[in-house]
Amino acid sequence: MSDRLGVLKTYKLFVGGKFPRSESGRVYEVTAATSSGDAAGRGAWLANAPLSSRKDARDAVVAARKAFGGWSGATAYNRGQILYRIAEMLEGRRGQFAAEVADAEGLSAAEAAAQVDAAIDRWVWYAGWSDKVAQIAGSANPVAGPFFNLSTPEPTGVVAVLAPQESSFLGLVSMIAPAIVTGNTVVVAAAERAPLPALSLGEVLATSDLPGGVVNVLSGRTAEIAAPLAAHQDVNAIDLAGADAALAKDLETAAADNLKRVLRPSATDWTADPGTDRLLAFLETKTVWHPIGI
Repeated sequence: MSDRLGVLKTYKLFVGGKFPRSESGRVYEVTAATSSGDAAGRGAWLANAPLSSRKDARDAVVAARKAFGGWSGATAYNRGQILYRIAEMLEGRRGQFAAEVADAEGLSAAEAAAQVDAAIDRWVWYAGWSDKVAQIAGSANPVAGPFFNLSTPEPTGVVAVLAPQESSFLGLVSMIAPAIVTGNTVVVAAAERAPLPALSLGEVLATSDLPGGVVNVLSGRTAEIAAPLAAHQDVNAIDLAGADAALAKDLETAAADNLKRVLRPSATDWTADPGTDRLLAFLETKTVWHPIGI
């Protein structure tokens, strides 16, 4: 039997539940990391990824805003069930993601498999929190007078997520899952040097029960994607985990124009217990007064 050429893949964006090519038509080469994890040392060519433009970012925001009403209005139980379904589907593609994470981050097979297992577990973790957030973020407040005073959490809106450069899958999942389980929709800028796990996650989300537009995945130059997202008047919050210090400062300045909620970058151990920090990061509090006895 003669040798055959492999079918080489050019990935697409994931926007509004569909897979468009970049508006610019540009792509860039994605190569494997070296075993040392040195960002300067790159290995074999893996695939082409879309090089997103400013218009791609704007289109993703439109899709996220369109999906927000239905997703934020879904019951917490329903959102939790959808996150659990994503975990089920990832379990079935565990081998593929382990290989992609190993290539992306220069990890051994065992190390990459552990990262993927942790990411799957994290979807389950946040799925379990879906109908419990109101209990820990809401309250019944004591007031002087014949009134009930109740505070309840509500989603912030459209959240821009800059994936961590050093944790292309586990870190990304640790940012997406808490944002969407609380009713937000997200626009993701995948890790610039290692976008393939994020783009493959889009393929999983497309065939899950997640409504189109709840998660939108862009790849390309982080700074080029992040700038229009930070300045966009219809983006309500931004998680800067994947930005370096200089870029984060510029993005914070742009985000201040419409008072976006900003989560600053910090040293994070993505393998540690995630706690509730990101679960509560993109929530607003609505307080309601109601007369007693009516």
